[in-house]
Parts: sequence; C-alpha cells; structure tokens
Amino acid sequence: MSNSTPDLSCSNLVKDFTDFRAVDGISFDVPKGSFFSILGPSGCGKTTLLRMIAGFQSPTSGDLRIKGTSMIGVPPNKRPVSMVFQHLALFPTMNIGDNVGFGLRQRGVGKKEIGKRVEEALERVGLPGVSKRRVDQLSGGQKQRVAIARCMVLEPDVLLLDEPLGALDLKLREHMKVELKALQAAFDTTFVYITHDQSEALVMSDNIAVMNHGRFEQIGTPHEVYHAPQTAFVAGFVGEANKLSAKVTATNGAMLSLVTEAGSEVQVSASNAGLAVGQKAQIFLRPEAIDLLPLGSDQAAGSNATEAVVETVLFNGANSTVTLRDTAGGVISAALPQTGALANLKKGDRLMTSWSAEQARCYAAGEA
Repeated sequence: MSNSTPDLSCSNLVKDFTDFRAVDGISFDVPKGSFFSILGPSGCGKTTLLRMIAGFQSPTSGDLRIKGTSMIGVPPNKRPVSMVFQHLALFPTMNIGDNVGFGLRQRGVGKKEIGKRVEEALERVGLPGVSKRRVDQLSGGQKQRVAIARCMVLEPDVLLLDEPLGALDLKLREHMKVELKALQAAFDTTFVYITHDQSEALVMSDNIAVMNHGRFEQIGTPHEVYHAPQTAFVAGFVGEANKLSAKVTATNGAMLSLVTEAGSEVQVSASNAGLAVGQKAQIFLRPEAIDLLPLGSDQAAGSNATEAVVETVLFNGANSTVTLRDTAGGVISAALPQTGALANLKKGDRLMTSWSAEQARCYAAGEA
C-alpha cells in the first residue's frame, strides 16, 4: 500500500438524528503521524463525528476509512483506534499498571508480555516505575498521561481525544498542551483531537478543521485559520477580533471604502469578499493589528488613523488590552504593546489608533 494513504479518511459523512442533522456531508483526510484538531462551539457536531470514527455511532451515509480500509459496520473493539475521554475513565479500584494493561488483557495477551508493554508505555509518557501506585496517588497531569499510555499500549493507528484537558486547571492545561504535542511526536501516531478551546488547537495542531452547524467551514494550518479565515464564523471564532458592522461606500479593485455603524470611514483590502457599493459588511480586526501612537504622530498617516480616548485598560501581563472610543463613537479593543512606552496609560488618555487596510478581514453581513 502507498505511504500516501491517509491514516483516516472521511468521505461525505452524514449523521441524522430524529429531528436534526448533527454531521452534514463532511469530507477530510488526516495524513499519517499528524495532529489534527476539530475545533468548534458546543453542539456543532464534533463529538458525534468523533464517536462515528470510534464506532460508537454509525453514519447515516458516507464512508470512513482507516489506512484505506472502510470501517462501516466494523464494531469499536475491532477498529485500530483508541479514545481518551474528557474525564479519562480510569478504573479507581485498579493500580496504574492494571489500568494501562486493561485493553491487552481483554485481547488475551500473555501476562509477561503485558507487564513488559505496560512498563514501556509508562516510560514513554514519562512515568516509569508507577505501575503499582493507585490512581488517587497521581496528579491531574499524571492521570492524563496514564490515560494516554492505556491507549498507546494497544498501538492504535489513530488516537481520538475528546476534550481531554477540559477538567484540568488553567496552569496544568497550558503545560499539558506542550506535553501532548511532544507525546504525539514521540509516538508518531495520528491524533484526532476535539476541542472548543481555540488556543489548544492553535498550539498543538498540524491542521485544524473549524466546525459549525455540522459542517467544516475551513481546514488549514493554525497560521491559515488565524491569519486567513475563509468565513466570518472562522474570523470571529478563532482568536480575538473586533467586529465592526459597516456599509460599502466605494470600491477600487480589492480596496473597499466603508462607513461603520458608528460613522467612521475605513478602508479594507478584501479581494475575495465580492462586495458591491451599498452592501452591508462585517469587518474583523485583530487587537494586535492596531497601532497605538502619541497624538500627532507621523506614523499614524495610514489609511485608518483616528484619534481615540482610553475607556479601560485591562492588565493581563503580556496579553494586556486597552478599550478605546474613537471620535465617531466607535469602540475597539487593542493589544497593549510590551515595549513599556504605554505602561502608564490610563482612562481618559488621548492617543492615535492606526491599522492598515490589509490587516482586516471583510465579509458580507449575515455570513457568520
């Protein structure tokens, strides 16, 4: 078989329930050894999709192949996949070694072989020598790694992870993002990861599918879905963005002139928007795309420069932001630069805001 055969391939998958369609004609391929995330809000169909891959639910129509072999009609225990659940589902009455070896016992593997493979798996997740410990003696992050070892000991072609960091505290979640990516690279196993947390998807994934109402709105690298969102939904869901309602007043090739609801005149470069004069539009502008400059600054001579007053300063270390109201009354949020030049910025201060026409995204209103 060709090395180019994807580990997982879904073709026009549909899942209907009695009164609604949870998954609506989804097709995608996941190459061998990659980290693929499915990102979307609660209720968008991502867990239903994962359960179909695992075999817990059958598709209404479409095909699902693992390493080129169709899985339609194949029960979960006969599929070369393993699944890590959000609440890990470790057995509290078993020690760590018995937890990790559970699937091998179910397969009838010999006791000596199980012991060897369990120790190898625990070592690979950075937990050598813990097989005799009880589950309640481990930290949240260690339990996470045990759950992964329990799956990886079965040598699955595809590992499915259903919001596995959701129950952890913030600091541990940040740490486990890095660990999970490192583990995936170390095992060289295909990970399919479900999350509603965009920072998890951006940090760990080779490719991200952004899901909404049962469909994939965009599949791309983290860089692509963040910097080149194809739809208004993706622009608003992935990362922080100011959303401005506006109307097109003039077009000049890719350059659009618009007036916002607040009355500000802005220019946006939007070659693919297909917008005409008079049409309503939505503009998405990242807080980090906005420059904050002293009043009268020569640097603020760009296409979208305006005077503004500080309304609030939200200090959050490197992620600090400032909310400003411009002369037309429009409110935007901008990232506070880390140079220290604006460290003493406070409510009521006046300054210039400026952003380039290329840095905003523009879509026809009603797309989101």
